[in-house]
Amino acid sequence: MKISVLGAGSFGTCLAILMGNKGYAVKLWARDPELSKVMEKTRENPRYLPGHGLPESVEVTSKLTEVLPADVLFAVTPSSGIADSLRPLVGSLRDTIVVNASKGIDVETLETIDETYKRLLPAEVFQKAVYFSGPTFAKEIAAGKPSAAVVAGQDENTVQLVQSLLSSAVFRAYSCADVKGVLIGGALKNVVAIAAGICDGLKLGANARAAIVTRGLAEISRVGVAMGADPLTFAGLSGLGDLVLTCSGDLSRNRRVGLGLGQGQALTDIQAKLGMVAEGVRTTKAADRLAKQLDVDAPITGAVYDVLFNNVSPSDALIALMGRELGPE
Repeated sequence: MKISVLGAGSFGTCLAILMGNKGYAVKLWARDPELSKVMEKTRENPRYLPGHGLPESVEVTSKLTEVLPADVLFAVTPSSGIADSLRPLVGSLRDTIVVNASKGIDVETLETIDETYKRLLPAEVFQKAVYFSGPTFAKEIAAGKPSAAVVAGQDENTVQLVQSLLSSAVFRAYSCADVKGVLIGGALKNVVAIAAGICDGLKLGANARAAIVTRGLAEISRVGVAMGADPLTFAGLSGLGDLVLTCSGDLSRNRRVGLGLGQGQALTDIQAKLGMVAEGVRTTKAADRLAKQLDVDAPITGAVYDVLFNNVSPSDALIALMGRELGPE
C-alpha cells in the first residue's frame, strides 16, 4: 500500500514516521523546498520535529505532482490551507482514500472540515473520506510512546481499513461514525486550551483549570449537539481525551498561547516564539461566530475572543466569567 502525507509539520512528519515504521512506502510533502531538501539529506525534520529520524521507506518531496498516485493520502496541513493544498490534486484522487488530520473551522464560511471536503472533493472520494482526531502529541507518537486516537467516517469498510492501517503495538485507533462530533471536539478544544493556559499563566491554581476544562467540555458539547453531533462522542478520545491533553500538556501550542497571554505577553510575540501554527487563535474567531449563529451559550469562547481580539485583559475576562448569572450545571 502506498501512503502519502500532505504537510510536513510536526504531525504530518510523525504520521510519516508511524507509517514508515510499519514498512509502508511513504511520500511526505513539504511546502518549503528548502525544508524538503534538508529532510531528505539529514533524514529528520529539524524545524518541526528534531531528533526523530525518518524511516528509510519515507521519501520527502516538495512537488505536489509526486504525491499521487497513492492508496491513502493523509491531509495534515493547517486548516486554513486545506483548500489550497487539496484543490490541485482533486482530479487525481478518485482511487485514493483521503484521511484528514487537520483541526479547525473555516473562519470565513464557518465550515467544518467535512463540509469543506464535500465542496472540494468528488462525491465518491468524499463519501469514503476519514477524519482522524484524538489526544496525540506528535513528539510522543514519533518516539513510539503508547497513544490512542479516533478515525471517523461515513463508509464503515474504509474506516476499518484506516483503523487497521494506523494501529500498531504502540498506537491504537478506534472507529467512530460521528464525523461532526469528532471534528467539533478536535477544533473547539483548542479554544478551551487557550483559556486553560491563561489560568495557568495567571497562577490561578488547579481548581480554576479544572473548572475551565469541565465547563469547556460542556460548551463544546452544546455547540456539537446543536450541529447534530452525538453527545456521547464528547466523552471519548476526540472530546474529553483531546481536551484534557491540550489543556494540561506542556507540548500543547494552544495552552502555551494562553500561558503567554496570562503572563502579560503580546499575542504576536507568543506566536513568533512558537514558530508553528496554534490553531486555537483562528478557531476562536470562527467558534465565537458559530456559537452566536447557533444561539448557543459559549462564555469561555467569548472570553478568549475578548482577550485575543478586543484588548480585554485576562484578569478582566476572568472577572466577567465569574460574575455571570448563577444557574444549574
